[in-house]
Amino acid sequence: MKKVIAIVVLIVGFAFQIQAQEVKTISLEQTKGEFTQKTLTLSEGTYVFEISNNNVGHDVGFVLAPKGKTEEKHHIKNAYVTSLVKNNGKSKSKKVALTKGEYVYFCPLNPTPQYTLHVQ
Repeated sequence: MKKVIAIVVLIVGFAFQIQAQEVKTISLEQTKGEFTQKTLTLSEGTYVFEISNNNVGHDVGFVLAPKGKTEEKHHIKNAYVTSLVKNNGKSKSKKVALTKGEYVYFCPLNPTPQYTLHVQ
């Protein structure tokens, strides 16, 4: 019985480890009026977005939305940073599951153009 419990614990621990490894962090940097990364191509999966504020001079944020649907009601809320990104600081989003398609990312506080994110 002890062997069975040990095997179950090992399998569950391995499953949690695999799941944790599947979340990838995408680092994006904002400068005054723009992101330094103009386009992204990612595979389907789960991501966390880490946004850096490189001397913009005020707080910035992050918006991710399906291409052509940039109104607030279509924003992917989990992609919002968990706190505004202070000048010369960083902040992360929650986990975001992305499926195949085209998205746009931008910051209305900076403000930036809309940049394309392709998911293959």
